[in-house]
Amino acid sequence: MSEERTYRIMISGGGTGGHIYPAISIANALKAQHPGTEFLFVGAKGRMEMEKVPEAGYAIVGLWISGLQRSLRLSNLMFPLKVLVSIWKSFSLLRKFKPDVVVGVGGYASGPLLFAAAKKGIPTLIQEQNGYAGLTNKLLAKRANKICVAYEGMSRFFPKDRIIETGNPVRNDILEVNSKRAAGMAHFGLDAAKKTLLIIGGSLGARTINNAIAEGTQQLLDEGFQVLWQTGKLYINEMERRTAEQGSDGLKVLPFIKEMDLAYAVADVIISRAGASSISELCLVAKPVIFVPSPNVAEDHQTKNALAMVSKEAAEHVSDDEAPAHLVKEAISLLKDESRQKLLTENLKPLGKPNAAIDIANEIIDLIKK
Repeated sequence: MSEERTYRIMISGGGTGGHIYPAISIANALKAQHPGTEFLFVGAKGRMEMEKVPEAGYAIVGLWISGLQRSLRLSNLMFPLKVLVSIWKSFSLLRKFKPDVVVGVGGYASGPLLFAAAKKGIPTLIQEQNGYAGLTNKLLAKRANKICVAYEGMSRFFPKDRIIETGNPVRNDILEVNSKRAAGMAHFGLDAAKKTLLIIGGSLGARTINNAIAEGTQQLLDEGFQVLWQTGKLYINEMERRTAEQGSDGLKVLPFIKEMDLAYAVADVIISRAGASSISELCLVAKPVIFVPSPNVAEDHQTKNALAMVSKEAAEHVSDDEAPAHLVKEAISLLKDESRQKLLTENLKPLGKPNAAIDIANEIIDLIKK
């Protein structure tokens, strides 16, 4: 097969930034190696990938698909119909685009497309971000040709002979954040003489973290720190209202931070959920972090992620139910303790895998050539 030929690749999945940004990183890595590659992303209608993927410069098509709700809801009755319609549309998309390989990164849209691709004999690759595999990927793994993972011990979920440990792809722009501190301070209008606390409760926001910060913002400002706070779109109005009387000096409240490289660059301490993609990014950023794991995930895997980091003295941990009473106190303590910051940073650095996207891109090309 000639190296000059144009590759055609479909990438599916999404729902949260933890699925979307790895998908975009894989596409960027492939594009860098093979500029002529053609891409088509497939997501779920109404989900954030329908906005974020076009912003990254890629075409995307949405499927009428969503997950089953844990509670008894009328919308669950529509689930079988949504699956059938999405599988039918997936077959249609495959006929029109004619991909060489289909990549799934998890999320609702991965299921119908990879199922259809496997039925048609098109090579498929799964990228699993978490140490506890998602339901969609577990179901798809039986037919997948390759499964790229970020953690050891994933053979309890997937066929061992198809597993490749690559790490999680991250955005290229976060690889050299330390050189961007001055630019970040200017961008966000922050004071370079003050220490900065960055709060990122995931791309959709985190109510518990937001409530804790809203209650403790004045204390942080009184201590002489400044706060850069991504609330998520759902919470921005409430959090702005609750902190309105504290003024804007030293407090930057945003629904979403697009320039995450600049946000990481200005941070002295970071508060974050403990999703796999967040951890992968933070290992490369190597800034002191306090993880507040979401309790609303399968098998409580975020807590397991966080505690694994704590066991290496690479992060601090505050549980979700302890956050209202202890999160701000812990943040202030860490902001004041430079020796602790240094230790966490030194222990984080070796855990990063900066070449994950490139390694996955190589596996995709190898799959096409075979």
